[in-house]
Amino acid sequence: MDSETIQVTTGSRPNAVDITDAARSFVSGRGDGLLSVFVPHATAGVAILETGAGSDRDLLAHIETLFPRDDRWDHRHGSAGHGADHVLPAFIAPSITVPVIEGALQLGTWQSIVLVDPNGDNATRTVRFSFLPA
Repeated sequence: MDSETIQVTTGSRPNAVDITDAARSFVSGRGDGLLSVFVPHATAGVAILETGAGSDRDLLAHIETLFPRDDRWDHRHGSAGHGADHVLPAFIAPSITVPVIEGALQLGTWQSIVLVDPNGDNATRTVRFSFLPA
């Protein structure tokens, strides 16, 4: 299995960052297999989502609706509502697997791999790509 990490700047506010090009670059020339995308953070996740048509903004808005940033959370360190960030990975998993055929991601026409980070307290995230050949 081959593996590498990249650093992704998500900024100081909730963000959904398209990392498809980095994943595509990682699997290029590798043949057939599986790509694992993993975010080793307790307050971020990875999703397959259409970007550029507003779905990424819709996702962030609904995360705010489902997980308001107020004082209802038992987990209270960090910024207001930070406990909500720690619940997110139960709903948007910290990892996904994508099939790779002849070195190409087998995503649908409008699908992108997105790092979902609602936590403005941590502006830089690590993403691990791992390739398991067939």
